[in-house]
Amino acid sequence: MIARLPVFPLGTVLFPGLVLPLHIFEERYRELVRHLIDLPEGAPREFGVVAIRQGWEALPPAGPAGPGAGAGAVTLHDVGCTAELRQVTELPDGRFDIVTVGRRRFRIAAVDEQSTPYLRAEVEWLPEPTGQEEVADLLAPRVLAVFRQYLGLIRRDSDEIGEQLPDDPTVLSHLVAATAALTVEDRQRLLAAPDTARRLRAELRLLNRESTLLRQVRAVPVPLAELAVPASPN
Repeated sequence: MIARLPVFPLGTVLFPGLVLPLHIFEERYRELVRHLIDLPEGAPREFGVVAIRQGWEALPPAGPAGPGAGAGAVTLHDVGCTAELRQVTELPDGRFDIVTVGRRRFRIAAVDEQSTPYLRAEVEWLPEPTGQEEVADLLAPRVLAVFRQYLGLIRRDSDEIGEQLPDDPTVLSHLVAATAALTVEDRQRLLAAPDTARRLRAELRLLNRESTLLRQVRAVPVPLAELAVPASPN
């Protein structure tokens, strides 16, 4: 099924169920927020968040090009996630502070740069496929255990956080992808994974890789002089 969706390019990856607060200051995206606010009661107030593949978040007036655009243009990844508008605060100067929640994944089929100041795209929804539930159920406890170990390496309060981790395999897969210290490229591959089982398998590899690196860094003595950070002028 093809649908039309406003698109907001960002330097991050949004996952279903995760909260994304945004400060809206560019006029084109203020117009997008006003468009969502003015929708009829009961209409889904959501827009697509798509990670920028190459280029800047401060986009030129012509706007970014779709996946596969030519050299020099801002290009987007082809899989994104919708952000559902949950809270809007309009500031006196017309800017907005909004709170959104990731809802559903999609793949971009075509990008419209002309009809509105902000991008619109034709998208194909990517529902969670069936048939791999048993595999995902087996992988989830393994990912949960490795993720708790990983949190123990990066956070002092990992025990408290670990108690709040979800058991549902799909929810867990999205939380791990959004929480672990991964690159945008790693997160994008996880978002685009065809199903939960394959996402969990990939997260096992990534978490083991990151945990190994963290242990190696902690095991190597570092001179105090190398840890010194120049004072910020701000």
